[in-house]
Amino acid sequence: MSSKVMVSTHLNGQEVTFLCEPRQTLLEVLREELGLTGSKEGCGNGNCGACNVLLDGVLVNSCLVLAVETDGRTVTTIEGLTPPDRLLPLQQKFLEHAALQCGVCTPGFIVSAQALLEQNPQPTEGEVRRWLAGNLCRCTGYDKIVRAVLDTAQSLAGDPAQDSAKEVGR
Repeated sequence: MSSKVMVSTHLNGQEVTFLCEPRQTLLEVLREELGLTGSKEGCGNGNCGACNVLLDGVLVNSCLVLAVETDGRTVTTIEGLTPPDRLLPLQQKFLEHAALQCGVCTPGFIVSAQALLEQNPQPTEGEVRRWLAGNLCRCTGYDKIVRAVLDTAQSLAGDPAQDSAKEVGR
């Protein structure tokens, strides 16, 4: 039986300390120990993207990162992208384009696409498709997702006020 390790990380804008076993993945700790269930386990081997998070600003599969590796680092999950009462423009576009169905893949797509838009605010369709190639969806097909990302980019370029998150229901 392994002993637990104390980990301190900057999680979604807050300093968080938790105990975990050295073998536990970041995904396991997020969901089971910290109650952040937005990141989903789709495959458990880094092939689907459902568990994507940002680790020091870099997109990673949380099922492939050991939680102990986050000590002293910054982790952003789907829950940390916006306050609970707001939507990102990207999330609003996912709704408008019906770019989700069962929702298992959606958090990973949102985190991935948001990371893309932060690096490249005006991606081409090909760039969006290449960037999201690590995310799998078994329900919607990819066209609606790609259209939502492209529409977000276009909206943000045309209206700087949309850079701030929209309030839910408005």
